[in-house]
Amino acid sequence: MATAWAGGPRGARMGAASHQEMVAAVALSGAKRSLRAELKQRLRALSAEERLRQSHLLAQKVFTHSECQKSKRVSIFLSMPDEIETEEIIKDIFRQGKTCFIPRYQLQSNHMDMVKLVSPEEIASLPRTSWNIQQPSEDEVLEEALSTGGLDLIFEPGLGFNKQSNHLGWGKGYYDAYLKRCLQSQDVKPYTLALVFKEQICLQVPVDENDVKVD
Repeated sequence: MATAWAGGPRGARMGAASHQEMVAAVALSGAKRSLRAELKQRLRALSAEERLRQSHLLAQKVFTHSECQKSKRVSIFLSMPDEIETEEIIKDIFRQGKTCFIPRYQLQSNHMDMVKLVSPEEIASLPRTSWNIQQPSEDEVLEEALSTGGLDLIFEPGLGFNKQSNHLGWGKGYYDAYLKRCLQSQDVKPYTLALVFKEQICLQVPVDENDVKVD
């Protein structure tokens, strides 16, 4: 009677495969870490004037984008100093009578909710997290997008992007996890648009099967 044992050919193949996967994962992690460092350096080199110039130009493109024009329920991030300034876009969302949602991150995990923003003026009073991100406090009960009808459009931040719509985030996977929740709770996936400086466009972006492309 033949028996399978860990040291046999099958075990050897499994061991070799898992070793190769581990080596590939380490290489991918290293490539992401290296690209993140390079992109952070590029962003630090941008002047405040150049950030505002690109942010204004991008806002004009957003206003005429067909997906933006037809969407009714939109989520958008409140920008950090090294991200596209989103204030102009947020004001336009309200001018157009759309419903606006902003991220509320749980810092101890990769869980994120999109909670309703009542007005652009509300932003100034929002507290800051230890990451210096403005968001409503966790104990404040607010309308969450997925529990009241879902989202049509999600504006995504990120660190690096390529022409094939692959993206490199900051490493926590908040948006990838949230998009998976969207697919479970609404019939049509929200359209995703990344807002980035031209300095964040890369020839190649290292990705794995868990990374979700932007539209």
